[in-house]
Amino acid sequence: MNAIRSTLFMAYAIVWSVLTAPLVVIAGPVLRGIWAYRFGKLWRLGIQFGVENILGIRAKIVGRENMPQEACVILSKHQSAWETMTLQDCVPGGAYCVFVLKKELLKLPFVGWGLAAMKMISIDRAAGKDALDQVVSQGRERLKQGFYVILFPEGTRVAPGQTKRYKPGGAYLATHVGCKVVPVAHDAGELWPRQAFLKKPGTITISIGPAFDATGMSEAEVNKKAEEWIEGEMRRLSPHRYPDAASRA
Repeated sequence: MNAIRSTLFMAYAIVWSVLTAPLVVIAGPVLRGIWAYRFGKLWRLGIQFGVENILGIRAKIVGRENMPQEACVILSKHQSAWETMTLQDCVPGGAYCVFVLKKELLKLPFVGWGLAAMKMISIDRAAGKDALDQVVSQGRERLKQGFYVILFPEGTRVAPGQTKRYKPGGAYLATHVGCKVVPVAHDAGELWPRQAFLKKPGTITISIGPAFDATGMSEAEVNKKAEEWIEGEMRRLSPHRYPDAASRA
């Protein structure tokens, strides 16, 4: 049954993307302003419709009251493609989000072109410190415009129960701009595994942690505070993935 669901969803997602992605691409240079984001939201909501009604995957958002009303930096766990869509439902109504991503993604047909039209924060990972400066220069502008900036500090999708080193990009942006940081944990990988075609129906929990002000903090302090909350919350959401934590309890 999961194979049938996953196949139908893939077909639906391809057709929906072919129909709507051109609207995003055209809206960016032609209509300008907020229209690319509006059409991008249309694409996202259509995909999420398929996720809920074909795959049977639904979201439970906990701690929504922790999300600031003003634009901020969101540092989230990254386990699948699912959260790149649903995290955008966690910000106050009417607000939009941008992601920090590697510039190679902008070359992908349809989706990549749409990301480029929406002016996501794209960086050259090989640029070293220059890449961090790119994050700050673009991120400061997006925050001023009222966009929430979402980053995945581990830099890549990580399987449930695993952790990679938290990279400095998000902390670097927050400390240089002086804004609030919101840590987010979730268990999306349990139903939507990394690079897996088959998805399972069920409920994914997104847990939003307490916001804190990065003003006056060092990058290491921001990353430490975010990592401690996220990884601690992961052990609550998916205790079966952390037998070492269970044995010490």
